Amino acid sequence: MVMREPEMARRQHPLKLDQASEPSHMTVDDLSSQADDAGLSDTMVAEPPARDGAQAQLASETARRRTFAIISHPDAGKTTLTEKLLLYSGAIDLAGSVRTRKNQRHATSDWMAIERERGISITSTVLAVDYAGCRINLLDTPGHQDFSEDTYRTLIAVDSAVMVLDAAKGIEAQTRKLFEVCRRRGVPILTFINKLDQPGREPLDLLDEIERVLNIGAVPLNWPIGSGGEFQGVYDMPGRQVLRFERTAHGAHRAPVQVANIGDPALDQLLGPRAAGQLRDDIDLLEGAGAGFDVATFLRGEVTPVFFGSALNNFGVEPFLQALVNLAPPPGPRPSDRGPIDPVAEPFSGFVFKIQANMDPNHRDRMAFIRICSGRLEKDMPVHNPRLGRSIRMTRPSKVFARERETVSEAYPGDVIGVTNPGVFAIGDTVCAGTPLRYAAIPRFAPERFAILQNRSLSKHKQFHKGLEQLVEEGVVQLLYDPLSMRREPILAAVGELQFDVVRARMATEYNVETELEHLSFVAARWPSCPPAVLESTRLPSAVRQVYDSADRPVLLFTSEWELGYLEREQPQLGLGGPVD
Repeated sequence: MVMREPEMARRQHPLKLDQASEPSHMTVDDLSSQADDAGLSDTMVAEPPARDGAQAQLASETARRRTFAIISHPDAGKTTLTEKLLLYSGAIDLAGSVRTRKNQRHATSDWMAIERERGISITSTVLAVDYAGCRINLLDTPGHQDFSEDTYRTLIAVDSAVMVLDAAKGIEAQTRKLFEVCRRRGVPILTFINKLDQPGREPLDLLDEIERVLNIGAVPLNWPIGSGGEFQGVYDMPGRQVLRFERTAHGAHRAPVQVANIGDPALDQLLGPRAAGQLRDDIDLLEGAGAGFDVATFLRGEVTPVFFGSALNNFGVEPFLQALVNLAPPPGPRPSDRGPIDPVAEPFSGFVFKIQANMDPNHRDRMAFIRICSGRLEKDMPVHNPRLGRSIRMTRPSKVFARERETVSEAYPGDVIGVTNPGVFAIGDTVCAGTPLRYAAIPRFAPERFAILQNRSLSKHKQFHKGLEQLVEEGVVQLLYDPLSMRREPILAAVGELQFDVVRARMATEYNVETELEHLSFVAARWPSCPPAVLESTRLPSAVRQVYDSADRPVLLFTSEWELGYLEREQPQLGLGGPVD
């Protein structure tokens, strides 16, 4: 048994685990061999084939990218886990907890004023760090369902996802919705069951719920030692090691860890006789069940590796980070209108999945976030925007870390870069060099909440309309208007009520404009796809209101789901559908 500071980046998790096998110590050669078995040697651990220097560098850089999002129900600990992954990757020296205390730092990923005030994530955040030879592009997403559209756009840009569960609550509504988004896209998911330091459910019960509710295999790659106030650490099943952690003040620093073998005679003294005995019984039960983990099955989305820990206390965070680097896939081919685009064989291409205004309060600019899908992006490179049919020069592309930015001279598949947007980028735009192509459009969600936004600062007419234009461009809300009001009374359309709060707060803090809301009684909106003459000749129910969106397309607002269903049945020629791209 030894005492050491965490240096688990040097340990490797096996890609395939047979829990009934004899104790073993995996090496890089073992990993390469098992990656060959899974057909992943070219992308995960093996060196790229011999090519010319530039192409070899592109293949090597692509292979070391890991681009993932973290999803969860609110309060499961997603932002805390994000913060601790940054701590263990060396990106920050001191972790700020979202459990606010006086004079305590806020979470790095929550940089907006309203996020810091409410202690929740409002917008997706990009965090790029290097760890264990890999470039990690971590996309922290909002947990609240009112911001699920922003989260959905982010999930389109990732290659894998981390699902965070509360050990006391298990699968919750928002987690299930986001999991289904990942499943439809074929995104492999790693699971981190959090808050083992608090009273919670039995681990076996949680595994069973994952399999029953989500219809996916759940294979534990570590196992908790105790729970609640008696939670001491985890048993690393691939490495067959006991990892006992020690608490640090407020979890702000790395947790020292003691390492022991399951057969170590001193284990009873280290953990206590009862905890040591329970751990041996649990491991015997799991190994007897014979459930195995295979990376190819994981990458197909048929199984999720499960890890236990406490993000708040840093227990189990470092082994999870190392497993994430080893298991999460690098960028692969992405579908387009030209077929799958290989990240290494094709010239530069990417797509805009997010636009953010006012990240830098000194400049008040707008930034477009581009996920690179193929090729190498170089500073000042001319690229083509198929939507506009014109060339755009990529000046000053930036590596992004929350609201901070750093100009880079090059970037590779899997990277998320920010570029200043003078109005030439929109969410869903493809940018490419070489033969033009388009990636799939990013769908908009049908709004369910509606309100008129009124300007209380009448002398700030220009600021009001500029702020509203930029927030709509970001996708914070959708904008509708009634032609009778001549756009003087913009109608905000949103998925959830909190989106309205964000608009008002940001109008006040970023544009210095005070606003009021007049809520409307509508519950649904649909876009007719029929010719204008068909809509004009159709008699609509008196309660249905016809308005227009920001592109002057007609939109129908409904006061009830029954009313919507009635019109869909009785007037199918309208072709009612969701927002039009």
